[in-house]
Amino acid sequence: MDYREISFTSKGSVGYLTLNNAGKVNALSVQMIKEIISLLTEVADNESIKVIVLKAAGRHFCAGHYLAEMVDAGVKEYKFIFDQCTKMMMLIHEIPQIVIAQVQGIATAAGCQLAAWCDLIVAEEGARFSTPGVKIGLFCTTPMVAITRAIGRKAAMEMLVTGREFPAAEAKEIGLINRVVPLEELDRSTAELAEQIAEASGFALAVGKQGLYAQADMSDAQAFHYAKHTIVMNNLSDDAQNGIKAFLEKRKPEWQNR
Repeated sequence: MDYREISFTSKGSVGYLTLNNAGKVNALSVQMIKEIISLLTEVADNESIKVIVLKAAGRHFCAGHYLAEMVDAGVKEYKFIFDQCTKMMMLIHEIPQIVIAQVQGIATAAGCQLAAWCDLIVAEEGARFSTPGVKIGLFCTTPMVAITRAIGRKAAMEMLVTGREFPAAEAKEIGLINRVVPLEELDRSTAELAEQIAEASGFALAVGKQGLYAQADMSDAQAFHYAKHTIVMNNLSDDAQNGIKAFLEKRKPEWQNR
């Protein structure tokens, strides 16, 4: 695909997906969503990429859906937008790579959803997170899914019904984001985290990511049942055997990503 609203580069085992329409505050247009789906689908099969940093050009991360596409349309058009957005969000969890959102400025509505749905978030000190749909008569029900799975229900309810901005420090306090750093350190800090994660076996990272989301809503007994069978099969993998032997022999493992 000829990407017009995103770009992608890689450095070692880390890929950098950049929302690249700063003039529209990186709003999630139909075109941008289409491009992200295409890119994630392609990268999912690339074993050399273990981590994806999802970042944005300009002052802000993402202003949510491109509202100009949501005026005076019909059910078919609206359904297409949200079907595609849901497909994009689900891909973020389904691909084997760990996805880190790197957030500066605002992450609003579906932009907040996008960040919250990533596996990890690193944000600069001035970043703000909000789901302000209630202020325009459009309750953020799709962002609600990501928010309620990332933080407690009381904090999620406050975010959704007030529409107010949560500054980065408060967002970290309620568990929405992982790290808060000065703006001038955002690129470096995110890259360091990505590179640290990428030192692990890509196979083990994929198993772990899939497992975390699969067991999260299970009962304790179901979760342990799932986890014990998963770790049995993980133990049989080339990387697990290589890693265990490397540890015992006090050497660095050589990952095969399988």
